[in-house]
Order: sequence, then structure tokens, then C-alpha cells
Amino acid sequence: MRHWIEAARVRTLPLSVSGILLGSFYAMSQAMFNWNIVFFALTTTLGLQILSNFANDYGDGTKGTDNGDRVGPARTIQSGLITPKEMMRAMIITSILTLISAILLIYYSFKEDYLIYSLTFLFLGIIAIASAIRYTVGNTAYGYRGYGDIFVFVFFGLVSTLGIYFMFSKELDYTLLLPATAIGFLSVGVLNLNNMRDEISDRMVGKNTLVVKIGGAKAKLYHYFLIVAAMILVVVFAVLKNFQFDQYLFLLAFIPLSTHLYRVSRNADARLLDPELRRLAISTFILSVLLSLCLIFFFSDIFVQIYKVITNNIL
Repeated sequence: MRHWIEAARVRTLPLSVSGILLGSFYAMSQAMFNWNIVFFALTTTLGLQILSNFANDYGDGTKGTDNGDRVGPARTIQSGLITPKEMMRAMIITSILTLISAILLIYYSFKEDYLIYSLTFLFLGIIAIASAIRYTVGNTAYGYRGYGDIFVFVFFGLVSTLGIYFMFSKELDYTLLLPATAIGFLSVGVLNLNNMRDEISDRMVGKNTLVVKIGGAKAKLYHYFLIVAAMILVVVFAVLKNFQFDQYLFLLAFIPLSTHLYRVSRNADARLLDPELRRLAISTFILSVLLSLCLIFFFSDIFVQIYKVITNNIL
């Protein structure tokens, strides 16, 4: 079980649900909520992330990309802890469970009333599952051609955030595109860090990630753009939604994001960037949680109520 937990790469899971949380709380702020939709959206997204991690382990392991030159944590197939056959079986099971979760999500969202919507999201679900697998698996794996950033941005940013809100409201709110894009940029930032860390080993084995294509120096500038643009987009969203002063509490998440940028800017050896993957993933999750809470709470009111309770009890 410990080996399978390692293969699932638990540290990536909070990042994958960031868009789901934000889209759900945005719907809640408009008096729309359904626990069934939230639950199956979370299980579907987690299933996709775990499937992607299994597929990366399998694809890179069987291609020989994961070898002694790899800098990050050793993968399970690379280490011989799980065989390729066992991993393939796990991928099939995870794909089936994720598809079942997606079908239940679609059912609780649209029931029998929105056939076109149901078919559209079923198509998106199948595409997402296939994309999670094809990232590193097969001779035409798009992760080896530098297109992984697009997959992460679309599915863990736009589809995750806008999709869950649409399932509640049955319509698009284009203002939500701003934080959805921000979550997508930050998610791509985690992938970009991973590819920066592995640039040398990826170049040696012919894995042409975007970092390999543009080089480490430009990849660092690209990383600055992703993080800074994400922070700007979230602030613009807050301004457009007329946030009150105390609703800007989400700005606290900018502190770890800014220190992350500082550490990346000071880095001279990309192979030492591995700890920053976890830090950026957690920072993105914290931002999504704080922004979600700011959508439905006026924190000054909460503090006033706490003060009243304390003073009343003392008196």
C-alpha cells in the first residue's frame, strides 16, 4: 500500500482540487449548492490526477526516461517496487472508477433535463481520462512534445473551475474566468518547475518538454509570468466583484507565492528546485481556500460575533 501511495504522489492532490473548491464556493455565494455535485466533482478530479500520476510513472518508466540521471523522487517502476503490468492494471481500474464518478457527477448535475449538457460533459470526461494517460504513454505521448502545459491549464484550471460552476448554474459566468485562469497558471507553474528540475535528464532521453524546447533561462521567465499573472488576475477578480476590505484576506496567500518566486530567482541549479513543487502546490491550494471563503464570508462580521460572545461570557 505504501508503494501505491508513493505512485499516486499525494503531494499533488491538493493542487488538483483547487479549481473545484473555488468554483463550488462561487456557486455557494450565489445560493447554489449540492453536496452530491461537490463530492463527485472532487472524486473525479482526484481520480484524474492519480491516473495521470500512474500514467507518468508507467510511461516514463517503460521508456527509460526515469533512470539514474533523474533528479526528483524515484518512481515506483524505476525502483522496481511496482511492475509495469501491475501499474497498467491500476491505470485501467482508476480509469473505470474515474469514469463512473464522472457519470454520477453528470447525473446529479443535469438529471434527465439537459441531454446536450450531459453528453458534452461526458465527452469532456472521456477526453480528460484519455489525455491523462496519453501524457507520457505511447509513441505519440504529447508530454514528450511539449504540450503538457496545455492539458494542465485546460483541465485543472478552466474545466475544473468553470465546469463545476456550470454544473450548478447551467450557465457561464465569464468573471469566473479570471480566477480559473489564475488556478490554471499556478497549476502549470508546478509542471514547469518539474520540467525545469528535469531539464538535463529529459534532454538526454529525448523528452521534449516546453522547458527543453525553450531552455532553462526562458523557462524561468515563463515561470515568473505564470505566478505574477495569476496573482494579478485574482486581484482584478476581487475588484470586479466589489470585495469589501476584509474579503481581501486571500492576499495572505501571496506571501508564500512571493517567497517562492524569490527562491526560484535565486536558484542557480534547477535540479535543486524539487522542494518548490510542494510549496507552490500548497500555496495554490491555500489561495483557492482563502479566496473561496472570502466569497461567502465577511470576516469583520465573524470577528464582531466572536467579540460579542467573549464579552457576553465575561460579563
